[in-house]
Amino acid sequence: MRNIIYSILMSFVLFSCGSDDSPTQETKNTPPSVPVLVSPANATLCINNTVDLEWGGSTDAENNSIVYQLQIATDNQFTQIVKTIEAAAVRQTVILNKGVAYYWRVKATDNKNDSSNYSTTYSFYTEATALANHLPFSPQLVQPEINSFVNSATANLKWSATDVDTNDILTYDVYLGTANPPLTKVGNNLTSASLVQNSLQTATNYYWRVVVKDNKGGETVGQIWQFKTN
Repeated sequence: MRNIIYSILMSFVLFSCGSDDSPTQETKNTPPSVPVLVSPANATLCINNTVDLEWGGSTDAENNSIVYQLQIATDNQFTQIVKTIEAAAVRQTVILNKGVAYYWRVKATDNKNDSSNYSTTYSFYTEATALANHLPFSPQLVQPEINSFVNSATANLKWSATDVDTNDILTYDVYLGTANPPLTKVGNNLTSASLVQNSLQTATNYYWRVVVKDNKGGETVGQIWQFKTN
């Protein structure tokens, strides 16, 4: 009997002091920092269509190796991408068409496949042969944010726009409505990049867009934005 009791006690001790087979918790990987675009500066006229694009290098908390993805498009929503380049370098030279407005952005991905957000979008224009006028860049949304809620009594619409021809005078047409695309012009030849709309329908989706025009006959149709009324 003593031997049996002894054997049971020893089995209990060995089980209690055995190795811990529980899995080691793996350190969580973090994505690299968002790249910062450097050159060419935003809304620049590039005299040559061979363009050097440069950005600041991202940092990675785990010191993982980083690869950058460069996207170049002819619209600021990147639905018309003309080049996608992936490389470890923070500078790329690209050959593009002449006389075209381009938009570019960069994101960083580490070797654990974690990616940063895309950088801020920059734009530039490539010079065309004997081009007298450049079209304005696509307007940029300021407020209200896409799909945000606004007071139906007063909606303050704001945007921004630039042109590489710095002496050009920009004016704006604004279209607003409950249909997509909006067809009702609510602002014509505005000289300021804002418009206040009053007495909108409550609990309604609204769509709006801005057409940017310069004083030399050039115009650029902006993308469609959306907001909702309370």
